[in-house]
Amino acid sequence: MLSLAILFLERVVLAAGSAGRGDVLAQILLFFTKAGAFVFGSGLAIVPFLQQGVVRDFGWLSEHQFLDAVAVAMITPGPVVITVAFIGYLVAGLPGSVVAAVGIFLPVYVFTVLPAPWFKRHRDNSQLKAFVQGATAAATGAIAGAVVVLGLRAIVDLATALVALVSLGVLLRWKLQEPVLVAAAGAAGLVLWPLLHAAG
Repeated sequence: MLSLAILFLERVVLAAGSAGRGDVLAQILLFFTKAGAFVFGSGLAIVPFLQQGVVRDFGWLSEHQFLDAVAVAMITPGPVVITVAFIGYLVAGLPGSVVAAVGIFLPVYVFTVLPAPWFKRHRDNSQLKAFVQGATAAATGAIAGAVVVLGLRAIVDLATALVALVSLGVLLRWKLQEPVLVAAAGAAGLVLWPLLHAAG
């Protein structure tokens, strides 16, 4: 029911926006509420959905700005999904940041926190277990989709491919925390960039 209401409100806001009457804060709230309602899994699972809406549908950010927003979220404390607060800030300043964060977490509260006692009582239910297994498999696919989306936009030459491969190897071998890995890769980029551009 909430999902249908979100879709309806989104259509109304998009129509109002195309008529020149739309409020960007309302658009941000509805888009990120929809994102929070329809995307399952980790924060990375939401990346393809966000990229489609933020870059292609609304045109709020360029591809480069979107990749920067994801990178900033990767190196800051907290969940990766906090990318939305940074995106909201880029689009509409502090109010956009707050509205985006509220929008992304509102469905989590409504769909998870409020029914938690019910889930706890029915945790042995085979249908509920089947749903969770299916949602987990879908989230795994969405995370793989995020890897593809980010990789196609971030790996643009031999140097970025090398950084990506070395990062993957380090992650698999030593299980570093993502912020450390992203910061080290950023430092490698700072070193490689002038060397490659001075030679070219």
